Amino acid sequence: MVHALRSLLWGGLGVVAFGATGELVCRILPVSTSTSTSYRIAPLILTYPPHTQIAAATGWDLKNAQQLRTNNLGFVSEHDFTPDPSAVALIGDSFVEAAMLDAPQRPGAQLAQRLGPARPVYAMGCGGTSLLDYAERVRYASQHLKVRDFVVFVDGGDVHQSLCGSGNHNGPCLDPKNLAPATELRAEANTLKRIVRKSALAQYLFSQLKVSPDQLWPALLALPGSVLPLGHGVAAARPPPSPALGIAPEVADLIASTFLDRVRPHVSGRLVLVINSPQAGAQPDHAHEDNLRLAALARAQGVTVVPMREAYLAHAARSPLSLYVGPYDHHLNGLGTALVAEVTVKALQAAAPWPLARTSTTPVKAVSAGR
Repeated sequence: MVHALRSLLWGGLGVVAFGATGELVCRILPVSTSTSTSYRIAPLILTYPPHTQIAAATGWDLKNAQQLRTNNLGFVSEHDFTPDPSAVALIGDSFVEAAMLDAPQRPGAQLAQRLGPARPVYAMGCGGTSLLDYAERVRYASQHLKVRDFVVFVDGGDVHQSLCGSGNHNGPCLDPKNLAPATELRAEANTLKRIVRKSALAQYLFSQLKVSPDQLWPALLALPGSVLPLGHGVAAARPPPSPALGIAPEVADLIASTFLDRVRPHVSGRLVLVINSPQAGAQPDHAHEDNLRLAALARAQGVTVVPMREAYLAHAARSPLSLYVGPYDHHLNGLGTALVAEVTVKALQAAAPWPLARTSTTPVKAVSAGR
């Protein structure tokens, strides 16, 4: 019995020592910090704490480590957003936030460089959001920041992820059962989660390894063999997620028309939709089809639409350089964001004001959410 208790005691001390060492090491390394997002500026818009610094990195080996600064509204930006009718609001998800890039390479900075100092760019990006979230940010920028011109970056998934339950929206969504407007807010962090957020080791496990407590041991085994003793570990690269099954065309049209109806009262200048798409060599998928339907509907209603696929193909024809951050991350790199900014500025400068009086041409009706 005494021997068993002694073994248990030494084992417990070993676990504590391992945890303490891991915590110290993770505090030295550029581990992603807790985001602590909350509904600070509006009931349906999540942002970070204002005027704070956030660490961000990719994967177990902490690639693309960045120190991000938030502005007065809690968006990742080098400058505050104040009411200014000459400003351009750039709205989207993690492609706009671009946390893995240096500040000058991010889409907002690239767009601002080309527009000049007379036209500040308010980059209002937030990862894990979708089309109806963008409508809320358009409304906020119009009402509180006096913005007239808007650029909305639409990525694959932004349409079908606007259905409730997708996990990729901050609040506004459509009920997948009856397609009625609904709201799903992100749950506030409980006491345990708030405590865990203060641990660098826990953030490494959850932010870098993307594991939950019940997945901890399998995730450790997935590390490269050089990291763990006894030869444990497999290839670090993980298979890509399976493609979305897609939604019915009528559902995609309804989501698109809902977005356009919601932003119409708040756009007093130009609205430019930048439609991201699979790059050269990639196969179009259901998400791309949804985006094409959004583009067609928006164009029919007088919106300026920028399809990026043509620009991507032209780049591939003249250069072997990739526009991706890496094979592990298909967000745009600095070269990709520069290409988007270049095409977008030309479209914005040539765009006519969006006619506010135009009414939706897509009937709103309840349909099945399946194909």
